[in-house]
Amino acid sequence: MNYALELNEAQWEAVRCIDAPSLVIAGAGSGKTRVLTYKIAYLMQQGVEPWTILALTFTNKAAREMRERIGRLVGEHEASMLWMGTFHSIFYRILRYESEAIGFSSHFTIYDDHDSEALVKTIIKEMGLDDKQYRPGTVSHRISEAKNELIRPSQYAKDFQLMRRDQASRMGKIYEIYHNYQNRLHQADAMDFDDLLLYTYILLTEHPEIRQKYEDRFQFVLVDEYQDTNYAQHQIVWLLTEHRQRVSVVGDDAQSIYSFRGARIDNILNFQQMYEGARLFKLEQNYRSSQVIVNAANSIIRNNRRQIPKEVYSKKMVGEPIEVCEAYSDKEEAAIVGRKIQSLVKGGYNYGDITILYRTNDQSRVFEEEFLRRKYPYRIYGGQSFYQRREVKDALAYLRLAVNPRDEGALRRVINYPARGIGNTTMEKVYQAAIDRQVSPWEVISEPSAFALSVNASTQSKLQGFSRFIASYNEVVPTEQANTLAIRLLRESGLTAAVNAGTEPEDRERQANLQELVDSISSFVADRIEEGLPVLLSDFLQMVSLLTDQDTEKGEDVPTITLMTIHAAKGLEFPVVFVVGMEENLFPSEMAVEEGNIEEERRLFYVAITRAAERLFLTWSHSRMRFGKFENNQRSRFVREIDSKYLTSRDSGMHEPRSLLGDSWMQHRERASVASRPIALSTTREEVSSHPLRPVSSYQSSYTSATPLPSAGQLRVGNRIEHARFGRGVIQAIEGTGLDTKATVLFENAGQKQLLLRFAKFNIIG
Repeated sequence: MNYALELNEAQWEAVRCIDAPSLVIAGAGSGKTRVLTYKIAYLMQQGVEPWTILALTFTNKAAREMRERIGRLVGEHEASMLWMGTFHSIFYRILRYESEAIGFSSHFTIYDDHDSEALVKTIIKEMGLDDKQYRPGTVSHRISEAKNELIRPSQYAKDFQLMRRDQASRMGKIYEIYHNYQNRLHQADAMDFDDLLLYTYILLTEHPEIRQKYEDRFQFVLVDEYQDTNYAQHQIVWLLTEHRQRVSVVGDDAQSIYSFRGARIDNILNFQQMYEGARLFKLEQNYRSSQVIVNAANSIIRNNRRQIPKEVYSKKMVGEPIEVCEAYSDKEEAAIVGRKIQSLVKGGYNYGDITILYRTNDQSRVFEEEFLRRKYPYRIYGGQSFYQRREVKDALAYLRLAVNPRDEGALRRVINYPARGIGNTTMEKVYQAAIDRQVSPWEVISEPSAFALSVNASTQSKLQGFSRFIASYNEVVPTEQANTLAIRLLRESGLTAAVNAGTEPEDRERQANLQELVDSISSFVADRIEEGLPVLLSDFLQMVSLLTDQDTEKGEDVPTITLMTIHAAKGLEFPVVFVVGMEENLFPSEMAVEEGNIEEERRLFYVAITRAAERLFLTWSHSRMRFGKFENNQRSRFVREIDSKYLTSRDSGMHEPRSLLGDSWMQHRERASVASRPIALSTTREEVSSHPLRPVSSYQSSYTSATPLPSAGQLRVGNRIEHARFGRGVIQAIEGTGLDTKATVLFENAGQKQLLLRFAKFNIIG
């Protein structure tokens, strides 16, 4: 087969370079997998035996697809003899062969993440350490980081920076846990996933004859997604290729977005310095996206200083301009996206063509609620729906108990979370007593002695303590505002502290989800105050129940809108993409801004927009609920960096609400939301409940407007108004008198709302 006919000129040049180290910089959608596939086939066509070719990938899926493509080119039998797979699978294979050299049997066991964390937990307990301070997940993560930096236990204790970090977080014994952990693994003839890298490095550095053996075996080494390699992977590739230097790596520095997993962009940026005489090939033709999208991506990424310059281009259609959509609030942002999707589907797209990308997982909530309201089918890619996430369900269980202490499902979920010494054995006795006496478990734990519960006095005290705690909230549920009650309950139950205890990325994600739930309650309260509707906890839970009930009705075979984080979207492509939440301190993230890590955030944005093939929408909102209060937002600097000739706000339905976003409006909203502190703060009961509600019939009177509002006499049916949360709308009807006057408004994006005028915040604009 003449492979040159199947490739463009740049791809063909990269494929046939087999006499020097090569770095292939593959722009988004430029066919890098095609180059790797054809290069391996070309090597075999030149007489290189398949078992002397090593190809390393990051996912089993990538390796499987590449092998299938090669099989179609050279035959399945020949393709099956390639050394091709993920770093971990290939090194596992090598370690099996060479296990004796590093003190293991050839039948050593691999511990998965759960096994590893369980062993760490056991060691922490054996050492007499507090597992609330030395959280097993955090300790496991730090051990993993050390292994990926090729730091062994003996080296860990001598590393000043690591020891100072651990001591600062009151975990100065991690080095000792690491030492004991490695000893226990070795005694069990076991390795964890990170050991597959660490021991391969040890094998190649401490056994020169074995290193020589594999250098001789692998005539050519090829690596996919080289920008994602960590220090250990990079060093092992060097050990296998240093002398022969027959190595070809493919990647894109502009898509290096995994530093939080240990990836080092320097590995790809410095490749040509490391391999003398290395050749550079640039794949700059994008086969995925329209010209407008590609050109916009170029205008963004050129703002990064640390990069290998390239100019990606597209020969596809010019395409529609990128639509930048401004919203008054996150709620209206979701409504605008919903309206755009309706228009796209009417125009010929189906739901499966459309993807929503966001910076953080907690952003999914408002879009899920909007799509459920509109009955749009959707799925969360690589994750769970917001209200199905563990920390959210735990929090909701506490809130459900406050409203209805007899809710057995909620009771089972949280009676011992966080741990309060009420174990499974005790609860089984409680449930059996409830069955025997035909009462609810709540009645049993409230008066265990009355039901002859066979537990000791200490356990009885714990059961009754939990009962009294929940009962104290049940008493105020009919009168206290939902958000103030929820914040205090979650804090005093210990749930907030339990979720906030961790510092690793997955911990921060859980914290963000819990905060988003609290913010959603505050937003719910603020909106309903303006609408003159009840704002009790039972009202919020009713709304959530209706939403989650709809969530269970989705069919499996129906094309669905995909919602996902940008990190999860890497390597994927979609006809239509919405990148939402394009605001400073959200994207780029506040942490990135503080740490000066803007370039990786910009690369993440580059990845986001290059997922789109045909249509791209960027949305942002002027106001968003964060930490219990509405905050003013600025449009992301990344949107401003796109050349304006590629942008449009055509038919967006947005109007910049500057006149409504001053301090006075924010003060008004804060009065409505009340919860103006992060949930992590140890606010006292007195401070949190300083805005108690009156009985439902009169609770609204505790709020006053921050600025004069239009009087009912000024309003007319047909007036156009501008609302700080719902956007622009038209007055449909006015009814009632005095303090009870209400206006029915049809908003452009938020739909129809009925506003209680003495609390509503809007301007008349026509």
